[in-house]
Amino acid sequence: MDLIEMKHPYVFAILFLALLCLAAVPALAAIPANQNSTFERTITDDSGAAVTIHGEPQRIVSLAPANTEILFALGLGDRIVGVTDYCNYPPAAKTKPSIGGYSTVSVEKIIALKPDLIVASYGNGADAVHRLDTLNQTVITLNPANITGVLNDITLVGYATGTEDNATSLVTSLQARIDAVEQNASAMATHPKVAHIVWNDPLYVSGNGTFQDELITMAGGTNAFADKPYWATVSAEEFVAADPDILIVNSGTGMGGSEDAIALALENDTRFVNVAAIKNHHVYVIDSDMVDRGGPRIVDALEIVASDIHDAEGTGAGAAATPTQKSPGFDDMPAVAALAAGMVVALRRMQ
Repeated sequence: MDLIEMKHPYVFAILFLALLCLAAVPALAAIPANQNSTFERTITDDSGAAVTIHGEPQRIVSLAPANTEILFALGLGDRIVGVTDYCNYPPAAKTKPSIGGYSTVSVEKIIALKPDLIVASYGNGADAVHRLDTLNQTVITLNPANITGVLNDITLVGYATGTEDNATSLVTSLQARIDAVEQNASAMATHPKVAHIVWNDPLYVSGNGTFQDELITMAGGTNAFADKPYWATVSAEEFVAADPDILIVNSGTGMGGSEDAIALALENDTRFVNVAAIKNHHVYVIDSDMVDRGGPRIVDALEIVASDIHDAEGTGAGAAATPTQKSPGFDDMPAVAALAAGMVVALRRMQ
């Protein structure tokens, strides 16, 4: 090398620069996709805020179970770096780092994860979202009011994350399933009275303005408590007077009981022996996470409610309903021990 350097003074400099360039190649290749200045999206989220996303998100934090389910359904599981304690579906969600509770998220833990996109929810509280905004975090907030809103949010998240094709495919599939349920419902000669029970002591039911009210109607039923706004308590006398034909009851283990504990409590309550749904054994348990969250599985819940209604009416292909029949779709769920009924209702609405 000394000989070359002496005879050709520029050769050494050229070789040195070439080596520097080669060494820089891995570093350039390691630049994450979210540094790509060609990706820029501006969306209007469910809070009405206009949010601009600079660079395709690679580190996403979800602040609600429904949001987590949407992200996984879009194939973004590998990009999720943080979730809440309540994000339990799909099972892979439980392996992600936790940033705290649903309404008690830790802003410090979120920031420590260095996210480039945070998908929040109304239930997180305005203060938490505002604080994240002031810390220059990119935050979009989801709050679907109905099933159409869920489909719109899937599209929105797909656009925000660069997974538009996945979102379009998913929404098309979900809409086709919704259309099939509604087509079957339109052919029904009668529309039985259906009550969705959230909790049994006191009795909490889903009224108008809820996902469950919409599911009942789309599936061919009539909400027995459509006169109640959102979630409401009803007395034993009101429940007996409403005399629902079918009960769709949330799963819930209560104080360490089985997943059908709420349904069993209703069936064993002597005050309700003459309620049509109980007398005719048309009581169905449904996964509470599935029926209460504004994510892709809300369409699973729709199909299950429709199947239960057709089964009870004798218009389905299945056998007659058995007491406290469990609908398909259960997975491992945490206990809801010692939850006050009011807290249950609030959490269900926020999720």
